[in-house]
Amino acid sequence: MMAPAAHAQSAVDIFLGFGAGFDSANSSGIDNTSFLSCVPGSASTCQALPSMNGFFMNIGGDIMFTDKYGVSPNIAFMPSQPNYGPLQYRQMFIDVNGQYEPVRDKKYVVQLQGGIGVARTSFSYNASQCVGTAVCSNQTQPVGAANHFDLHFGAGIQIFATDHIFIKPQFDYHFVPGLTDQFGSTSVAMFSVAVGYGTRR
Repeated sequence: MMAPAAHAQSAVDIFLGFGAGFDSANSSGIDNTSFLSCVPGSASTCQALPSMNGFFMNIGGDIMFTDKYGVSPNIAFMPSQPNYGPLQYRQMFIDVNGQYEPVRDKKYVVQLQGGIGVARTSFSYNASQCVGTAVCSNQTQPVGAANHFDLHFGAGIQIFATDHIFIKPQFDYHFVPGLTDQFGSTSVAMFSVAVGYGTRR
């Protein structure tokens, strides 16, 4: 009598998501002329720093080695560059996570993630140069970046619209020691909805 064929446990998912990330504002400011730290209200050239409250995109996926356990790399970033006093900034999170799926069904999968990575805040300055009054050009010049260690926790649910296409709402929490140098706290909360393709069905 022949043994039944083994059921493949591995699976691969990829996705593209859209959402928002939030952190409070740092209480200090940046001087318009020197780009040095200042106290808002102390001078007319001192601009207060903003809160993080912007649109994020995220690109990622997962590789499941068993029915319940796998790994999940993810990149979340701001496609635009909001103002940061007289500068502009772009926030990015790059994480590698372990993934646990406690509930799996034909139509949905519950996913829990935990991992580490890097939180990167890069800064640039828009400079305008003119020749006379007719010819002007704008140039974006990078002025530095801050990199911090990042702890990431996530919870989401894959809802399959077809055998392979899914929609995934997810909540993410980033704990970033040192982020108070740029924003008001070490905590960043993110909410997103992704569309993806999976091989598990």
